[in-house]
This record gives sequence, C-alpha cells and structure tokens, in this order.
Amino acid sequence: MPDAHANGAVSGDAAEAALAYLREMSPDLRGAAILGFDGVVLAATGAPERWREDAAALLEAADRADGEAVEQVHVGTEQGEVFALRHAGLAAIAVTERFALASLTLFDMRALLRDLAAGKPPATFDVPEDVKSPKRRRDAGDDGA
Repeated sequence: MPDAHANGAVSGDAAEAALAYLREMSPDLRGAAILGFDGVVLAATGAPERWREDAAALLEAADRADGEAVEQVHVGTEQGEVFALRHAGLAAIAVTERFALASLTLFDMRALLRDLAAGKPPATFDVPEDVKSPKRRRDAGDDGA
C-alpha cells in the first residue's frame, strides 16, 4: 500500500537535485524521473511528457493486477530493468542496466522520496566530490588526480 501523501509541494529545484543525486549514486542508471501527486513531472532525464505517460501506464497496469495501488514495481528484461516507487504522494521511476542491484536501487529511490516529502532543501542531495563515481568525475572534466 502506498504511503500517505506529502504535506506540501516539492520544489522543482529540490526534485532536480534529488534526481542528480540518484544519477550520481546509481552508476547503472540510464534515466529517471520524479513525479508529483498529480502526475506532473518534477524532474526528468529526458522528455518530461514521455516520462509522465510511461510512468502512468506502468503504474496503472501494476495497480490493475491486484485492484489496488502498488507501492513499488520492478521489471527486468534482457535489455535492462525498470523500477517505480511511490511514497507520500510522489513517485520515482528509474531505468537501469540489466544487472543493477534492485534492493539498493529501491532503497535509494525510497530515501529520496522521503527526503523530498519531508521538504528537505536541495542541498540535502549534494554529493561530495570524494564519493562521486570516477566515470562521473571524468565526464565533468576532473580526472580524480
């Protein structure tokens, strides 16, 4: 059963910071989105409208399976994995490489949604340079030396 609804609105800046944090902490992540209670995309790694439509279709199909709203969805295919999680009126959707650690991915997504629902500021999601993945540091122009 999904958790209770968030008490207040989540800022776009906080959602963007949370998504950047998820991307940093999940090297297998291909793309992701964070959605508000009404299905509005608060942050996404691609076209927001596409994420909104696809997230709604995935969650609707999962809800129909048992006749009630699901809290989380995990689908694995040969090409990759999809994770969806609801918490406090928010939803996070993530697409990863094939062998991402499901428990860790869902844990990170749940923690982000809890922090967003609690109204934590964008700085909450800052990733210290020393824990950033080497690939992300290289992509940002820092060779780590």
